[in-house]
Amino acid sequence: MLLCCPQKGFSSKRRGLLLACRGRGADDVTGFLCPAPGLHFVYTQQRVRASVRCDGAHGPAQASHGQDVPQVYDMVHYGHSNQLRQARAMGDYLIVGVHTDEEISKHKGPPVFTQEERYKMVQAIKWVDEIAPGAPYVTTLETLDKYSCDFCVHGDDITLTIDGKDTYEEVKTAGRYRECKRTQGVSTTDLVGRMLLMTKAHHSNIDEDLDYRKHTDNFGKGPKGHSPWTGVSQFLQTSQKIIQFASGKEPEPGDTIIYVAGAFDLFHVGHVDFLAKVHQLAEKPYIIAGLHFDQEVNRYKGKNYPIMNIHERTLSVLACRYVSEVVIGAPYAVTADLLDHFKVTLVCHGMTEVVPDKDGSDPYEEPKRRGIFQLVDSGSNLTTDLIVQRIIKNRLEFEARNQKKEAKELAVLEAMRRLEEEKH
Repeated sequence: MLLCCPQKGFSSKRRGLLLACRGRGADDVTGFLCPAPGLHFVYTQQRVRASVRCDGAHGPAQASHGQDVPQVYDMVHYGHSNQLRQARAMGDYLIVGVHTDEEISKHKGPPVFTQEERYKMVQAIKWVDEIAPGAPYVTTLETLDKYSCDFCVHGDDITLTIDGKDTYEEVKTAGRYRECKRTQGVSTTDLVGRMLLMTKAHHSNIDEDLDYRKHTDNFGKGPKGHSPWTGVSQFLQTSQKIIQFASGKEPEPGDTIIYVAGAFDLFHVGHVDFLAKVHQLAEKPYIIAGLHFDQEVNRYKGKNYPIMNIHERTLSVLACRYVSEVVIGAPYAVTADLLDHFKVTLVCHGMTEVVPDKDGSDPYEEPKRRGIFQLVDSGSNLTTDLIVQRIIKNRLEFEARNQKKEAKELAVLEAMRRLEEEKH
């Protein structure tokens, strides 16, 4: 659920927005991914709090009143962030509701991240003002009224309970439901498939291979065909999308410009913990994150890493509240030119191993020479490798869940088709 505060000029009446958004995203992979919380909007002193239930929804539609956006935010990606970005634009204050592990396991399957990890991930998205832990999976009028919400918003897919019922049936019947468009080209199903298939076809500048094409055609496919809401599609980066995610803020006098670099693959709570610690190193931090190209990441991480390509990783990092700017395709070695160009005063790296550059040199040699290099212990041991291991461990459960989900969606589609035929 998402809660948003209305913009200036909103009625002085205490009303709220409860945004319930779902779409292609974490929800597509709930086999071992867990849904995120919901958002609720509560109006207080000329602002409405938006509460969002996370289970994989995306951007809500424009509205002048309170809305609710449920989601599954287990594996949080730029599709979820884009939903929250749109929700936040509807008001002045956004609250995101997050489901518990128990609620997710009941309706979706075992989550990849714990509820505490999901709480932290959602709170780190820069458009979120507050989270509401333990949001209910089924959105009811009681929930909307509890947060003084006018209506709820959901993506243009179908959200079903474990017994196949529409989770928004009650609010739809009451006329307190709105719908929004999902973010195209993003799917947790696809991300999980990349991990399981070990393909590199998703990397930039690499031709698609036969195994990956087979994956996009068949992954999670039920016996009766494809559901339009569960599956794989291609992400196409645009300058407009980058502009929407970017802060657009230049460093101000007195800012401490801090540079960090890496893959930031499958942007997760380990990255959030690291960036949060870096953010605490200065009174006015301006953090620039350098993202390495896919081929560079693959050189030092091996296997089929990165799981997300450079375009996808860019949006994921830009959505983080601690990051001010992103260098797309940053050089592996932190050079004097880079430090001088951005006027960097501090370079930070986590406690993970630093792999030498292609020529065997230390990529942090220059900042160390200048005395501006600092190791930062995030206190987290979560890595992209560990996330992949969690998913592989639950592989069979995920595949079974995905096929059941698609079968239920296809049944709903068939029923809708029959209703349309009867009308005509």
